[in-house]
Amino acid sequence: MARQRIHNRRAARGSVGGGASWISYSDMMAALVLIFVLILTYSLSHYFSMLEEKNHLLSMSLEELEAKDLQLRQSMHELGHATQELDLKTRDLNLKTKELDQAKTDLEEKELLLLEQQDQLIVMRDVLNAKESELASSRSELEAAQLRLAEQQQAMQLQAARIDSLAGLRRTMISDLSATFAQAGIDANVDDKGNIVLNSSVFFEVNQSTIRAEGQALLNRFIPVYLSVLLRDEYADYLGEIIIEGHTDSTGTYEKNLKLSQERALQVALYCLNMDSLSVQQKDMLKQILTAKGRSNSDPILVNGVEDKDASRRVEFKFSLKDDQLIDEMNQILKQQNLGNE
Repeated sequence: MARQRIHNRRAARGSVGGGASWISYSDMMAALVLIFVLILTYSLSHYFSMLEEKNHLLSMSLEELEAKDLQLRQSMHELGHATQELDLKTRDLNLKTKELDQAKTDLEEKELLLLEQQDQLIVMRDVLNAKESELASSRSELEAAQLRLAEQQQAMQLQAARIDSLAGLRRTMISDLSATFAQAGIDANVDDKGNIVLNSSVFFEVNQSTIRAEGQALLNRFIPVYLSVLLRDEYADYLGEIIIEGHTDSTGTYEKNLKLSQERALQVALYCLNMDSLSVQQKDMLKQILTAKGRSNSDPILVNGVEDKDASRRVEFKFSLKDDQLIDEMNQILKQQNLGNE
């Protein structure tokens, strides 16, 4: 019995020690789980923080990419604009080349005409010599004829000198126009005849004759400078006429284009006559010499034998001097000379 009690006591003490060991083990496991949860929470927090930072960096990269894409589009737009300007300058160069070729052709024709006139003059002199031989028997008549001839030649020389003077005056006026436009910063090409071509698209919409605001702005700059040269005191007495010509391309009928070109030329002329920047004296002078003409599609601009429709649609400013009367007077003198020699 004693042994049994001793055994029971030992068993009881062993049972109490085993329970305490189990509690310590559970606490340790709970602590490990808590540590694991803390580590996992920290890892997840760090992961989401990094993820948010990456998303922020990605957003910034996308914004930079969009900005660069916008810059690229702007560069492409500027390139397209520059290409258009180059095309316009190429067309202008082709037009100027065509005008230069036409001017050369006109010069050759004038030289040929001059040669023909010189031949005619030689023939006339031969006829005169023959007449002088035939009239050798009549001394008084011959002297009278020679006197008349001398007077007529002197008159012809005077008229020729006046025409040469007018030709020089035209060149001076053209030079003054070019210089004055350059000083005013106006891009206006004055050819060797004094003609100035302005693109019709600046002034009018397609098939319309109402002057656009852009065209009015150009006229407001162009006309005062143009008239400041032509209406100078040293030129005004020799100025015969200022002509505004309207031209169309070959699209449509001749009659429709004639009406359209006349209306456009008239609208430009009326706008000029009513400009506030012109003085009353300038307007009065314009009313005496200003003419508006419509040329329809009768004078197209050709490039390599093909019509350049953009260039054909244009408004031209021209001027003439009072030289027609001088030419008629010279022809009259030649006629009188022939009658006097018969």
